[in-house]
Amino acid sequence: MCSYETNRIVSSVKSPDSKRRSDRAQTAILDAATAAVAELGYGKTTIEGIAARAGVGKQTIYRWWPSKGAVILDALLAEQAEVELPDTGDFTADLRKVLRATVDEFADANTSATLRALMIDMQHEPALSESVLERMLGPQLAATKRRLESAQQAGQLSADLDLDVAVEIIFGPIYHRWLLQTNPLDQAYADSLTNLAVRALS
Repeated sequence: MCSYETNRIVSSVKSPDSKRRSDRAQTAILDAATAAVAELGYGKTTIEGIAARAGVGKQTIYRWWPSKGAVILDALLAEQAEVELPDTGDFTADLRKVLRATVDEFADANTSATLRALMIDMQHEPALSESVLERMLGPQLAATKRRLESAQQAGQLSADLDLDVAVEIIFGPIYHRWLLQTNPLDQAYADSLTNLAVRALS
């Protein structure tokens, strides 16, 4: 009796690329978080609600983010363009453009409410606070400092200027007015602040 060796043809179906699947899930979660905050506000947005909108289980969210604040931060960063200040050679005009854009951002009701709520969560979530400072504020402050260095090298600012303090002088008044709501944030304020900052730093 002859024995025959039968070659079996096994059709193998390639399993989905787990990284791509993870990327798609994360994108869906961030999009869902953005939509939820826009529709409901930060306070009424929940991990469960984000998960339902994204079509994932909430355990999937907790696999990548420890809290709602962490998800919202990443959603905000996903919409944020690369931070680099204009450098046309005209420091006053460049600074005015930046401060006008900053004022407009803080004056937006949805953005303002989200940032305020995020700051509250930062008070009792040290990891979130560190992440906001490192990933959101840090790049903005560093970009501003680079633009100040350029203006300083061009002789447009004082040679012995403390650039770290200069950055605080530029943005501190906006944060003060925004946090305490002492007066409106508008284009006129941005222009006035620009003129004062340039005179103080020159």
